[in-house]
Amino acid sequence: MKKISKKTLNKSFRNWYYGNLTCFSQEHMQTFGYLVSMLPIVEELYDTKEEQKEAMKTYTAFFNTEPQVGALIVGITAGLEESKANGEAIDSETINGLRAGLMGPVAGIGDSLVVGTLIPILLGIGMGLATGGNPIGPIFYIIAWNILITFGMKFLYKKGYEMGGKAVEFLVGEQANAIRDSIVLLGTVVIGAVAGAWVNISTSFTMTAAGADKPFLVLNDSLNSVYPNFLSGAFVILCWWLMTKKKLAPTTVMLILVVIAFVGVLIGFFDPNLSY
Repeated sequence: MKKISKKTLNKSFRNWYYGNLTCFSQEHMQTFGYLVSMLPIVEELYDTKEEQKEAMKTYTAFFNTEPQVGALIVGITAGLEESKANGEAIDSETINGLRAGLMGPVAGIGDSLVVGTLIPILLGIGMGLATGGNPIGPIFYIIAWNILITFGMKFLYKKGYEMGGKAVEFLVGEQANAIRDSIVLLGTVVIGAVAGAWVNISTSFTMTAAGADKPFLVLNDSLNSVYPNFLSGAFVILCWWLMTKKKLAPTTVMLILVVIAFVGVLIGFFDPNLSY
């Protein structure tokens, strides 16, 4: 009975960890990263070059998912390839169909968990530590991110290898939908908390009657009396609307905000001496 060695599994994982975006292009996305991660698995399981070439053809198809949580799929196919090499009723079409079927669900979970939840939490902590130019903030983020992602990806790869095809039901069934919905909700709460803590926009616009000592309208106070931090919330919603509804890139949205700030200072709506 053929068994993938621990050394080969570690090499396969490292290849995916460092090379999941190898030769990345719109046509192939993560295909070549997948190929290089499965190469040591195939080389150990199959003795002849012909068998190895045939096995590697399975992984030439298009592949793209969230790369961190996507380590789970690589582990699953490593387990399936081992079963196939031992004569079980698994062929290359089955493995390829499973890869294609898992790309979307895993991407949904990964984007919500990593991009929508983990990164904002770590950035929020890092920004808090970086107040006043303290270098501890970015150092914390770099260390925490690499530790969590490295051990997290390793765990997922190992679990995928151990579960093999049994992981499919967990990832595409009703339980998976519930997990994705829960993660999306948690990510939304985290993004809202980060926005509330770090987005601080106010206006210096006032109106004063002729001869009066005090302005009769302080726009910022009036807006905040209706809804606290009104402008901050309005700008967060504006950014969300531009990126989700108008499909603008984040860099484009940032440029729009720069233009708004520049014009706002010119017309006196924003005070350049205030710290936002």
